[in-house]
Amino acid sequence: MTVELWTIDQVAAYLGATSAKSASRTLSRWGVAAVGYVPHPVSRRPQARYVADEVRDAAAARPGQGSRTDLR
Repeated sequence: MTVELWTIDQVAAYLGATSAKSASRTLSRWGVAAVGYVPHPVSRRPQARYVADEVRDAAAARPGQGSRTDLR
């Protein structure tokens, strides 16, 4: 079985985030951690990879707009 891995740019596009940094902060809040790092093809800086199914599951489990999570 092959695990689908996404870059932070792919995660940002899936979530509709305004930037990769915003998507990264969101994943951190949701408890989704990077599973590995690979060199970026151009800059050679480390680029995080995330399991796509974990990102999808976390996005599906997030509370909806206007949800009062402080009342739980």
